[in-house]
Amino acid sequence: MTATTTAPVAATPVRTARPPSARLRNWATRAPLLPALVFMIVVTQLPFVATLVISFFDWNSLYPDARRFTGIDNYRQVLTDADLRHSVWTTVLLTAAVVLVSLVLGLVLALLLDRRFKGRGVVRTLLIAPFLVVPVAAALLWKHVLYNPEYGLLNGLLHYVGGPQPDWISNTPLLAVEASLVWQWTPFMMLILLAGLQSRDPQQIEAARVDGASDWQIFRHLTLPHLRRYLELGALLGSIYIVQNFDAVFTITSGGLGTANLPYTVYQSFYQAHENGLASAAGVLVVIGSIIIATFALRVVSSLFREEASRA
Repeated sequence: MTATTTAPVAATPVRTARPPSARLRNWATRAPLLPALVFMIVVTQLPFVATLVISFFDWNSLYPDARRFTGIDNYRQVLTDADLRHSVWTTVLLTAAVVLVSLVLGLVLALLLDRRFKGRGVVRTLLIAPFLVVPVAAALLWKHVLYNPEYGLLNGLLHYVGGPQPDWISNTPLLAVEASLVWQWTPFMMLILLAGLQSRDPQQIEAARVDGASDWQIFRHLTLPHLRRYLELGALLGSIYIVQNFDAVFTITSGGLGTANLPYTVYQSFYQAHENGLASAAGVLVVIGSIIIATFALRVVSSLFREEASRA
């Protein structure tokens, strides 16, 4: 009997689906965000680039044929002109005063709301309400309802007790603007600091009380260091807005009596003096200042997230 052998049949290769590359997966993940990115660039970045270009020109809209390239002369004028320097100083003073007073008042209110009492939810809602008011409406409220020398609430109360009847806006114009902004921004600071208070470790507070620490010692050595990041965040976020504030100055004083800040000066240069180049230079400086403050704010937010992640 003869044995027959058969040649082995070659195995056919099995085709496996190749996984998509990491770059393709990244593009597929980011593709839905592209329309929003394009919209943001068109709406924000292109106008800023145009403003930056115009800021290097001596460009008066009343004489469009006389425009010429002047380099950094507009920036030099913003930083050396007496009126513009005064508006920069007013912006710094307004921002610092409003932020500091709002932080102090917000901390006091946050400490009160951190305690349990009947009706705390209603009180919290009422305290948040000023921050929800439209800025122009808030400025009009303070100008006509409170500051008016003839029928304002402040002079009405003073008349009731036999006090003087001052013209608040004429006598203390910058203080009048600051008070309206403090009223509106104190609830914002309160919310940030209240979130910080509620993120404290209750066991640490209880251990300090067991060891005989007083309320002031707990606040000074435990609460205040814990709130440092939240205080920084509130100060930076508030500064970003108040540096660019225009509504209160325009509505209450119309930039008069030494209250014209840099955004109002930009408005005057552009819409009243028609100096497009000078107004653009001042606007670029405002944007640069806001970006610097926002950079610090983002760092504080990132550090807060890292701290929360390390506790989890």
